[in-house]
Amino acid sequence: MTKYIALLRGINVGGKRKVLMADLSLIFSKLGFSNCITYIQSGNIIFDTDGQKNNSQLAETIQKAILDHYQFEVPVMVRKLNEWTQTIKENPFFNDSSISIDQLHLTLLDKSPEEELISKLRTMDLGDDEFVVIGQDVFICCKGKYSQSKLTNTLFEKKLDCQATTRNWKTVLKLSELGTE
Repeated sequence: MTKYIALLRGINVGGKRKVLMADLSLIFSKLGFSNCITYIQSGNIIFDTDGQKNNSQLAETIQKAILDHYQFEVPVMVRKLNEWTQTIKENPFFNDSSISIDQLHLTLLDKSPEEELISKLRTMDLGDDEFVVIGQDVFICCKGKYSQSKLTNTLFEKKLDCQATTRNWKTVLKLSELGTE
C-alpha cells in the first residue's frame, strides 16, 4: 500500500460547495482507499491505496466520485507521501530565519508548467511577495497577508495554464506529520 495526500480546492468556503469530511471519507472508502484521515474542513485527506494509478489518475477518480455524489466539480491535487516529504525539503524559503512560517504557502499544480509561462509570470508586478516553481509545486513567501497577495490560485491557473490549490505552511507540515503517524 502507498500513502497519498489529496487536496480539494474551494470546498466549504462561504457556504458554497459544502463537503462534509465524514462524507468525503466515505467516498474515499467506496473507491477502495483505506486508512483515510481528514484534516480540517478545507479538503485535506490522507489515504492508502495499492499504487496502481498515478497521481493524475487518482485525482481524476476522486474528482469524478465527488461530482457523482455532490453534482459539482472540485479540482483535486494528489501527491504520494514521499513526494510531499520531498516538497517540504525543497522549500527555498523554509530555512531562512528571517521568514516567519506564517508567511509561507504552497500551491500545488496539476501539472508542471512550461518554463516560458513561468518566465512571463516572473515579469509581473507582484509587490513584495515572492514565489519559486519547482516541478508541480509553487513555493510562496508573502511579506504581508496571503489574503492580500496577488499570488492566488486564479493567477497561477490563468498564467501557468493549470489547476491549482494552496495551503499554508502549517497545514503542509501537519499533513506530513499525520501521514507519518
